[in-house]
Amino acid sequence: MNLADLIDRNAAFAPDKAAIRFGGGTLTYAALAQRIGETARALKSQLGIVRGDRVAILAANCPDYLVLLYACARLGAMLVPVNWRLAVPEQLYILRDAGVKALLLEQAFAPIVEPLAAALPQVHAIGLDFTPAGGLAHTALLQAASGDGHGDNVDTGCPLLIVYTSGTTGHPKGAVLRQEALVWNAVMSQHMHDMTAQDHVLTVLPLFHVGGLNIQTTPALQLGATVTLHARFAPEAALEAIGRDRPTLTVLVPATIQAMIEHPRWATTKLDSLRAMTTGSTQVPQRLVEAFTSRGTPVLQVYGSTETCPVAVYTRLSGDWRRPGSTGLPGLVCEARVVDDAGCEVAAGTAGEVVVRGPNVLCAYWGNPQATAETLREGWYYSGDIGVRDKDGHFYIHDRKKNLIISGGENIYPAEVERVLCRHPAVADAAVIGRADEKWQEVPVAYVVARPGVAAEPAEIERFCLAQLARYKVPREYVFVDDLPRNAMGKVQHFRLKERVGERAGELGGDGTVSAGGQTPATEQKRDETRRSGRWQWLVGGSR
Repeated sequence: MNLADLIDRNAAFAPDKAAIRFGGGTLTYAALAQRIGETARALKSQLGIVRGDRVAILAANCPDYLVLLYACARLGAMLVPVNWRLAVPEQLYILRDAGVKALLLEQAFAPIVEPLAAALPQVHAIGLDFTPAGGLAHTALLQAASGDGHGDNVDTGCPLLIVYTSGTTGHPKGAVLRQEALVWNAVMSQHMHDMTAQDHVLTVLPLFHVGGLNIQTTPALQLGATVTLHARFAPEAALEAIGRDRPTLTVLVPATIQAMIEHPRWATTKLDSLRAMTTGSTQVPQRLVEAFTSRGTPVLQVYGSTETCPVAVYTRLSGDWRRPGSTGLPGLVCEARVVDDAGCEVAAGTAGEVVVRGPNVLCAYWGNPQATAETLREGWYYSGDIGVRDKDGHFYIHDRKKNLIISGGENIYPAEVERVLCRHPAVADAAVIGRADEKWQEVPVAYVVARPGVAAEPAEIERFCLAQLARYKVPREYVFVDDLPRNAMGKVQHFRLKERVGERAGELGGDGTVSAGGQTPATEQKRDETRRSGRWQWLVGGSR
């Protein structure tokens, strides 16, 4: 069997059941199975796609995204989802690195067509909703299809997805996930959500990320449930869909939760159809959790990464999901541990690196044996995340290992400081990074997004932090910005903030360090300039 057979089986059991709802239309399971078959035949007969070939897609969420996934599964080919938020050179890097044979894209992303033809002339460009220059229209491709549309010797052991990580340093890496990873990931999602074929999933997160694709969407389709798909997240559309379409499950990240609860329709939208709202991707402020739980909707948390498909650790709807800050227990079919630098498991309550092992874990990084060897050790995936496990086995994720700040020999986890900052009434969002310091090696710096109409005084924020954190954890500097750089799943890109610190250090002619009681003339001048530019400004506070 291959993954596409699960859609065929659901079509046999319930041909008229709604599989995907999108843009006011409905695709039944029978129609979905038919489109998968047609697409597989077209890819094989017209483009020569066979087992092991790579096919990329550059599109907003749409039914053809999911059709292409299962068509690739039938052929034994691999789908390469491309992040439409990337710049064209970044997208070209992924297409070149993966060695794709074809790119299916929407007209909204047509600017890549000309540079693609110049850089990778061998790649077929297929327009989903237009005819690209020198390429083909998707409809024409389907009309010319012939043959059986099946690959040779295809089973769930075949690689199916190459999903490129966000890449905090250097180029992104392509995590290779087998078909069986999606099978077992779905088993854990179904266990987590008590999911059945009667469920109705609302998907608003991008399908180019495993969170939008695999936390609920593919598990629902492989079980025979219904998915309502939005092209992109918009708070008003999401709230309208919850009130009108009555979904039972959805996945949101903190940034999308915040956008929804700040929307005027939040207070009047009925949430009672939701059996649960699932979140994760980054540290989730408790106030965002309470926005849903206070209205009777349970909030489940899931921990994982691109490399784990992503479900690895989770709270379960019928389990213990009321432990603030916990991301739950290891999933039904995978293992998770917390280890020290030598790879030895540490005692409960001790911080260490989270490692995961199971059939949901990547098999390799595409074309990168060195990164594979560094990350996969004796079957364990080393996540680079720091966490602890309590005496009952529940996991709490602190931060990325690379984000750790070491100040005067003390470890500071930025996420811990960020949680405190976000509880201040004047703070809408915050991120903390380390800045080089002659005396302490590093000191924490906070980037803060102030709440509209609320005065944000650095001295007051500092007093608030001092009441809840050890002095060495309190930021030495508060940088006020309009927003924080985030990736597609809402995770703050701390490395981009570190780049800003480096730029500022150069502008100040040193490391930019100033005392708690004052500012350098350069700081004052720069602050005035950035105020006038309307981009961002910084204010200084904090002391050791």
